[in-house]
Amino acid sequence: MTTVLWILIFIVTFCIMEFMAWFTHKYVMHGFLWKLHKDHHHKDHSSWWERNDFFFIFYALVSIGCFVGWSYYGFWAGLPIGLGIFAYGVAYFFVHDIFIHQRFKMFRNANNWYARGIRRAHKIHHKHLGKDKGECFGMLFPPLKYFKK
Repeated sequence: MTTVLWILIFIVTFCIMEFMAWFTHKYVMHGFLWKLHKDHHHKDHSSWWERNDFFFIFYALVSIGCFVGWSYYGFWAGLPIGLGIFAYGVAYFFVHDIFIHQRFKMFRNANNWYARGIRRAHKIHHKHLGKDKGECFGMLFPPLKYFKK
């Protein structure tokens, strides 16, 4: 039963992270921490590192905190929660940073329905370079309207 519960917590955490990505993007990145996110929409430097990458570090620290809680303090749900956050971060990195923004030159020729929908949704978001008017949604599961044929 414990294994089933851990798997369920892992899946629920992964799904909650899609909501957190939307919420953080809409109300934090395009809100009071726009200064950190702005260089993602309009690159104003020559570095590979973006100030926007601090959001990745924040969620990595949350995941690590869950592992520490599990390992040292007996917080049994810390392991599946930490793994769920970590798994979402890996998926987000592959979809957003590698596939969409090509920070590493991989998956350039992917052209299936999901790839086209993700690219279309992200292009709509990046159409606006400013803080306002950028449509915000989760990264892995944007609205179905972007998956038209």
